[in-house]
Amino acid sequence: MNKVISDFDINIHGLEDRTYEYQFEGSDSFFQLFEQDIIEGGNFKVNLALEKTSLLIRLKFNIDADLKLVCDRSLEEFVENFKIEEIHIYKFGEEAQEMSDEIEVLAFGTPKINVAELISDFILLSVPMKKLHPKYREEDDDYEDGKLIYIDPNIEIKENITDVDPRWAALFKLKNLEE
Repeated sequence: MNKVISDFDINIHGLEDRTYEYQFEGSDSFFQLFEQDIIEGGNFKVNLALEKTSLLIRLKFNIDADLKLVCDRSLEEFVENFKIEEIHIYKFGEEAQEMSDEIEVLAFGTPKINVAELISDFILLSVPMKKLHPKYREEDDDYEDGKLIYIDPNIEIKENITDVDPRWAALFKLKNLEE
């Protein structure tokens, strides 16, 4: 296993039922380990609270990341700060399996877990689909109060549009019934 990845190992064998605190840090070399083209690099710090009980392990991540991104409009590199809070749960069971994005089953007797991929996923998912340099956000209609919006909530939908897909027309009727 890669040295950088193994720095994110947590030995869980023999842990008592209580809460433990861990700190992790990463830089450009961390992001190069994962196949992705969203983040050019950056630095992050993770404060992790691991709560162990006899039935499960709950991980609460607090991530502070300064990420190097490339603007989709100008192709300029810029640094954006992200504050991320996520929870991941490991339940104990007969065999390891993923139950959902937030819950996994760990086989009884598993000696350690590695949180590198979880951290990478949480950071990657926090980056908006449209990456704009801060100097272009003021003039972009899709950004409101520094956040990316996908639909203008002020747009009124006209009921008498003749070329509307029949599925949309049915949804418009349902919407009007609720009001």
